[in-house]
Amino acid sequence: MQFFSHDGFELAYLDRQPASGSGDPVLMIHGFASSHSVNWVSPGWFKTLNDAGYRAIAFDNRGHGSSSKSYDEADYTPAKMASDAAALLDHLGIERAHIMGYSMGARISAFLALSDPDKVATLVFGGLGIGMIDGVGDWDPIAKALLADDPGSVSHPRGRSFRAFADQTRSDRLALAACIATSRELLTEDDLARIAQPTLVAVGTTDDIGGSPDELAALMPNARAFHIEGRDHMLAVGDKSFKQRVLEFYAENPL
Repeated sequence: MQFFSHDGFELAYLDRQPASGSGDPVLMIHGFASSHSVNWVSPGWFKTLNDAGYRAIAFDNRGHGSSSKSYDEADYTPAKMASDAAALLDHLGIERAHIMGYSMGARISAFLALSDPDKVATLVFGGLGIGMIDGVGDWDPIAKALLADDPGSVSHPRGRSFRAFADQTRSDRLALAACIATSRELLTEDDLARIAQPTLVAVGTTDDIGGSPDELAALMPNARAFHIEGRDHMLAVGDKSFKQRVLEFYAENPL
């Protein structure tokens, strides 16, 4: 792991070149309560991209993983988190990259495309479809679950799931509770219509959080949908068919 400083945070990142020594960069942005390791290393994305000749880069979002934490909700807007991604590209001297985000990371990727379009060659929105505009349900019970002293007292199914995930990844639950309060900022249809980069919207067919990939793709001028068969929100990220479709998408849209 390496670190860079931005906006008062020390942010951890991993940067791996393919065996050939150079390749087009892919910056991956993980989801809520996850980390670069949980979202991208363990499910095999670094190996998949490196084996295909791409430079694989991922970082721990502020408040997550090995990056520094804040308990101020104002620090976790998608715009501020997108600025971390832009700063990492600047830190690495990368002018333009493929950007892939999962769940919250997909939302951050969209904000990055709007704030720094010249840095974004293509977009992959994983695990988030029309929920980017319509919302992804009531997440207040998740914040309560994260703050509960006794995880056994959590009865809300989604809250219980995310609390277990946060405990499994040894996350800072107070930082995550602050993050969830402001990181869910919605985009508008007009916002999506301004994202002109080639975009792949991929959501599991049993995902009850992300919403329809077709509906989101239809709002964008250069987007297409992909259904990750038989996968829910937690399992879709490592799906082999998803990885294969992303590689095809990159081959169709080189830097």
